[in-house]
Amino acid sequence: MSQPIAIIMTEVFLRRLTPSLASFAGRVQDYRILSIHRKVEELEALIDQIKPRGIILERLPDRADELIKLCGKTPTVLLATDDSIPGCVSLDVDDWAVGREAAEAFSYAGLQSLACLGNGTPYSEQRIEGFQKAMLAQGMPFSVFTESGFNDARYSESFRPPSKKLQSWLQELPKPAGVFAVHDPLGRYLCGACSQLGIEVPHEVAVIGANDDPLVCNLTYPTLSSVTIPWDALGERVARSMDELLRSPKRKYVPICIPPTGVSLRHSANHLAVEDPILRRAMSYLTERIQEPVSIGVMCHDLRIARRTLERRFKGYFKITPWEMLCRLRVNHAKQLLAETNHSIAGVSELCGFNDAERMTVVFNRVLGKPPSSFRKSIRAGVSF
Repeated sequence: MSQPIAIIMTEVFLRRLTPSLASFAGRVQDYRILSIHRKVEELEALIDQIKPRGIILERLPDRADELIKLCGKTPTVLLATDDSIPGCVSLDVDDWAVGREAAEAFSYAGLQSLACLGNGTPYSEQRIEGFQKAMLAQGMPFSVFTESGFNDARYSESFRPPSKKLQSWLQELPKPAGVFAVHDPLGRYLCGACSQLGIEVPHEVAVIGANDDPLVCNLTYPTLSSVTIPWDALGERVARSMDELLRSPKRKYVPICIPPTGVSLRHSANHLAVEDPILRRAMSYLTERIQEPVSIGVMCHDLRIARRTLERRFKGYFKITPWEMLCRLRVNHAKQLLAETNHSIAGVSELCGFNDAERMTVVFNRVLGKPPSSFRKSIRAGVSF
């Protein structure tokens, strides 16, 4: 057995990457997992004992420099940073694109204001910047609130009471409002704060988090909508980068950013949560039949709704036509399948209700500005779009 690879990261990050790293371990690549919460002296002693041929390290904002010094001259894949560090391959989520995805999901939800809840970290600032740039053209009131000290709580804990300043901020938001929380624990925290204040989610405040962590999203009330990150693709890129770095340790590597793949809509920002019963029925119909080649004419017939009435109400609330909504729902579903499965383009088109691969390519290109094949390649190569 060759020298192992040392993995130094939080349990949260390790849980996300384990499925894709496991396949590399099966090919005679041994790993040693070290808790990133150990003291630096303990980590130094363990690294000296293990003598790893490579290190996979998560860069924590408050311990960045001291952790990087641990690596010395050992080839290192550095996670959670887009900074270029000599001797390392840097890998990160494209945080600007995460913000853009959240803004896109809110863009046709009939809201009166938009806002961001951040935590003051570098990735938080990038996600907020991406969100703000994407929604500038909408001309809505916009505000940002930073909840300081949130990082002191453990990731899975959810009992911290909302601060007085946060309560005032929430109460003053023009409603209905859409709030993007820069990661899922903040989204859960926000839903809890709204509940305590008697603010109804999603009717008064719609909430979207980021990272799509099932441990957080599915245990939040109401269940949390979230920007999806292709963790498997990121994990595969980590392992591939480690191989490349071991073969060519002196090569200069450009930071790699993996783009998100859409938004998983749950109850906290669900388009079904509209007061208009006709729109509710129509959205329910579309989302339940996303895999079927339905048409707007067929839907109107099945629901006994006049097409002109439906189109007028969609335009008034969502600012788009029913057909455009169906296209966006299908493309969002296709993005997730392209990132998370190995289905062929034809297979994905069938699962998303398109008549054929050519039709999906036309719609995908119109909505995203690139064909499905290029989108899949960008995800796996870590190139933002």
